[in-house]
Amino acid sequence: MASKNQTRRQVRLSRALGIPLTPKAVKYFEKRPYPPGEHGRARRRTESDYAVRLKEKQRLRAQYGLREAQMRRAFEEARREQALTGESLVELLEMRLDALVLRAGFGRTMAQARQAVVHRHILVNGRVVDRPSYRVKPGQVVQVKPRSQTMVPFQVAAAGAHRDVLPEVPAYLDVQLEKLSFELVRRPKRAEVPVTADVQLVVEHYSR
Repeated sequence: MASKNQTRRQVRLSRALGIPLTPKAVKYFEKRPYPPGEHGRARRRTESDYAVRLKEKQRLRAQYGLREAQMRRAFEEARREQALTGESLVELLEMRLDALVLRAGFGRTMAQARQAVVHRHILVNGRVVDRPSYRVKPGQVVQVKPRSQTMVPFQVAAAGAHRDVLPEVPAYLDVQLEKLSFELVRRPKRAEVPVTADVQLVVEHYSR
């Protein structure tokens, strides 16, 4: 469970970046959709090009809960691909194990999904993988370890309790929620990935 301090931090970050990062933040966000701080409501000054690009990069990073070094590594990898760098970046981030565990509905937030991986509850093709950054390949099957499936958080997930706060299951996943299992059918396409980011601005930020 997230502590009150963690929740508050996520809400402040959500307001600063202009996107709700957790289900709890959605509620706060609806009441106060302006940046944090006493001048938040009045803050209407125009931002520099640098600030706009930086914020867009921070928004993408926050949605995946990444450190800067992880984000930059993913960007460098995306730049080496043949496709558009920004689209490749989101597609590569989306194939992270923690991101797919969240999309499948096994957790309510990215932090919960990551915890499930780190605490060794997740199998990929029958083997425990405890690295949230593990890149799932198309055709691989991910499931909650049979012994872990009896735990309350996973029972709640299997009953579909998180579906109310999560986007629809994307077409690149074949999910059997009651079995706490899914397969990555193919590589995600940027347009299908439920994250909010102007990827071109992210590319410009890193390319400057």
